[in-house]
Amino acid sequence: MTTNVFAQIIAGKIAVDKVFENERILAFKDIHPVAPVHILIIPKKEIADLQSVQVEDLPLISEIVQVAQLLAKTHHITEGYRLLTNNGALAGQTVFHLHFHLIGGRKLETLG
Repeated sequence: MTTNVFAQIIAGKIAVDKVFENERILAFKDIHPVAPVHILIIPKKEIADLQSVQVEDLPLISEIVQVAQLLAKTHHITEGYRLLTNNGALAGQTVFHLHFHLIGGRKLETLG
C-alpha cells in the first residue's frame, strides 16, 4: 500500500472524525469543508482514481453509493446534495486514492 494520506488514515496513523466504517469503506468529515456537510467516502482497497476502477470493483462502487445515501439521510440532506469525485490532476485530484465528496446542507451553485 502506498503512503498517501488516505492510506495512512485507513491504517489508523492519522486520526479523523469518522462517520461510517465497515470492512470495505471508510467515511469521515473533510477537514476543509465547503458546505455544512462535507464527508469523504473512500474505499479501503487501493484504487488510484475512477479511471482505474475495474469490473470486479463495481460492487464496491455500488456500496459507496449506498453509504452516501445512508449518510445523506443521517445528515438530513436527502433533498439536495452532491456526490463527486475528481479523476486525475487535470480535474483537480490531489490525493491519488479514489474518494468521493458528499457535499450538502446548503443551496449549492450550479456547475458549468
